[in-house]
Amino acid sequence: MSNRALLEVIALDAEDAIAAQAGGADRLELVTDIAADGLSPSRETYGRVRAAVDIPLRVMLRLADGFAAGDIDALVRVARELREEGADEFVLGFLDPAGHVDLVAVERLVAELEGCRWTFHRALDRTTDRDAARKQLADLPGLDTCLTAGSAAGVDEGLHVLLEEAAAARRGEPGYEPRLLVGGGLRLEHVPRLRAAGVDAFHIGGAARPTGWTAPVSPTAVRTWRTALDTQA
Repeated sequence: MSNRALLEVIALDAEDAIAAQAGGADRLELVTDIAADGLSPSRETYGRVRAAVDIPLRVMLRLADGFAAGDIDALVRVARELREEGADEFVLGFLDPAGHVDLVAVERLVAELEGCRWTFHRALDRTTDRDAARKQLADLPGLDTCLTAGSAAGVDEGLHVLLEEAAAARRGEPGYEPRLLVGGGLRLEHVPRLRAAGVDAFHIGGAARPTGWTAPVSPTAVRTWRTALDTQA
């Protein structure tokens, strides 16, 4: 069995997607409007990206900055349009005003996805109780990944939490079955400890763009991450 770690890269368009795949990305997270922390792309953008690359592609379902679901009917329409365009993997996650998982919104969207695989994103890092959130999500169909930095402040602050959750996953604790995908302030120096703890999935955005978000993904930067992950296998 391969020990290759999954490397997911944020893409904003087809140019990003092509560069990320060339650099060795295993999967893309497709978003738009990164200034709002990543919103749903149009179905046309999805179609162009899907035609440009052949690696797996997860599409963000979010219409406004933050972690409130907002207009759930509009979100359902977006999900339906993306499904009609061929999307079959997604990213989503919403909290209620008290900081708990908004199960009403999440379950409504998951029902629209009809079994598609999806990631619960960094809403996990803003919830009032991470363990309870994981257990609430555990039985939802299609959930196979949790994207987290271990802390809303990023991996520097959340590293100890990530190591604890990796250990919980190894022990088979309820709620920790989804794959732990680490991202949010992730740096290359974090990789050795995370890999040693059994983490095998990593998510980068700004790290794939050394000159900033106004520039496209750099295949060279992605290749640096690919090499680092393979070296730590």
